[in-house]
Amino acid sequence: MTEYILMGVIAPSFLNLMHLVLNIYIVVVRGNIMSLGFSGISFITKSIGMVFFTWLGVSVMGLDVRIYIPMLTFFWFFSHIAEAFVIRHYMEENVPEWIQKLQIK
Repeated sequence: MTEYILMGVIAPSFLNLMHLVLNIYIVVVRGNIMSLGFSGISFITKSIGMVFFTWLGVSVMGLDVRIYIPMLTFFWFFSHIAEAFVIRHYMEENVPEWIQKLQIK
């Protein structure tokens, strides 16, 4: 049971947490455009990570596919959505005030 928790919950959450911390740094230091570029690249790296976690859990560790894959994808997707809202918040804080005044609210 601990293998399922480690590989199905903690591993994808930690992967997205690493991307979140790096993306917050990029938004604050480099700006919104660089952050959007990093978000595109992180889609590729997260997909590679998901394939790796799937291979590691199913082939190497012998976890049951019917239990492991739904756990892995659910927690990956949930943490991915949470990451999107956090990054959106930091991107909105990074917009200059003169652009915010131009926006229709």
